Amino acid sequence: MKVVRWLDEHFEEYILVFLSAFTVVIIFLQVVMRYVFGNSLTWSEEMARYMFIWLIYIGVSYAVKKKRHLGVDAITMLFKEKGNLIVALIANFSFLIFAIVMTYFGLDIVLRVTRESAALQIPLTWVYVAPVVGMTLTSIRLIQNMVIEVKQLKELKHKNSNSKQLTDGQEEIA
Repeated sequence: MKVVRWLDEHFEEYILVFLSAFTVVIIFLQVVMRYVFGNSLTWSEEMARYMFIWLIYIGVSYAVKKKRHLGVDAITMLFKEKGNLIVALIANFSFLIFAIVMTYFGLDIVLRVTRESAALQIPLTWVYVAPVVGMTLTSIRLIQNMVIEVKQLKELKHKNSNSKQLTDGQEEIA
């Protein structure tokens, strides 16, 4: 169970750190090769581009997990705590539908890809599967967020009903 909890807390972080560091190393190596040795690597630009694509889609999942994705907060400023939770649920549900549609059609595309990359000669399936993996992880994170928000709504409802009972009881005493 510790492994599952660790993966839940850190999975995207480690992948993002690895991809970022590796991309920087490859680009730095390309710059050194080009300007110091006067020769360039044929595969470095392509590899950096593919890793950047993976970085973006895993980053979407990480942003959803940390609740740092882009959003418009003008609507939430109109409501109090309960209204904000309802708006967040609606937004997360809408995003979940989008992520599921992206996963479905992305998987369809992955199953049709038969080409190889020009420089690396790897199947382009590895590149096209990035949105599928990223949106699947995003869907999981959105469901986790929605479960937390539903629990918060229930707690808020329970807290409000308890405070209402207390005020009703105090009115009867007076």
